[in-house]
Amino acid sequence: MANRRCMTWMLFLFACICTASFASNAKINFREKEKKVLDQILGAGKYDARIRPSGINGTDGPAVVSVNIFVRSISKIDDVTMEYSVQLTFREQWIDERLKFDDIQGRLKYLTLTEANRVWMPDLFFSNEKEGHFHNIIMPNVYIRIFPNGSVLYSIRISLTLACPMNLKLYPLDRQVCSLRMASYGWTTDDLVFLWKEGDPVQVVKNLHLPRFTLEKFLTDYCNSKTNTGEYSCLKVDLLFKREFSYYLIQIYIPCCMLVIVSWVSFWLDQGAVPARVSLGVTTLLTMATQTSGINASLPPVSYTKAIDVWTGVCLTFVFGALLEFALVNYASRSGWKSL
Repeated sequence: MANRRCMTWMLFLFACICTASFASNAKINFREKEKKVLDQILGAGKYDARIRPSGINGTDGPAVVSVNIFVRSISKIDDVTMEYSVQLTFREQWIDERLKFDDIQGRLKYLTLTEANRVWMPDLFFSNEKEGHFHNIIMPNVYIRIFPNGSVLYSIRISLTLACPMNLKLYPLDRQVCSLRMASYGWTTDDLVFLWKEGDPVQVVKNLHLPRFTLEKFLTDYCNSKTNTGEYSCLKVDLLFKREFSYYLIQIYIPCCMLVIVSWVSFWLDQGAVPARVSLGVTTLLTMATQTSGINASLPPVSYTKAIDVWTGVCLTFVFGALLEFALVNYASRSGWKSL
């Protein structure tokens, strides 16, 4: 009886060991299966990254690439150079039927690559870009996911400095529209078409904060361009910024009002206090001129008149008028006009 029990326990332990070994081997084989799938679809002589994918449903039409972006931050909007800096996560997705593979009954959801040159990539570029760079800390912030149906998802984090032509006629009560334009560089619309992803093509981080602007809204649109070499697919998103007025109220408008009021103090001084009146008038005039030059130093030298120019010009006129009024009255009193 004891021998039977011992034999039973030994068989039970042996079964447990075999089961654990089988599970371990299955896991190892599963990872090996991923390697075999990658070698099968991207092996030498099996996939050519230079050839673009077929069109929808394997037709000879253009490859369709859906695009969506996530705006992580907007760090600077520069009025002088008329540019803005943005950091975003950029994503593209398309179908490449050459990359289809067996998902092992749903266990293999997707394959991940970190080398973009292993598969065909759309030749998208940012047409209004001035500067840009990738993020490589700690590792390059980029990945490619290949799904069993041949769908390819490309995601990368980038920082860009983009041109933003501005109209400053209403400055500082203005609104500015800054665009982000993306287009194909070499493939025409006969070979490659960019489309905004359906649903929510542009997302913006919730706690986006700008020191002097507020992002009111954004609009997505298409901007296909035609040249003598063909028509190229293009996407754009327009960001509408509203300038915050409180900063200019505290730094410009209130100080200008105070200078005008101070210049009027000379009207209540004794008519014989000529040095005091002259000093007060000249000081306020020079301060107002310095304030005006400081405002213009933070703006580009545009050829049209801005709203802030009208305001500072009126304030300067009032200050100069107060000084001129005293000079005329003093001259009249000394030339005998008072007796008349």
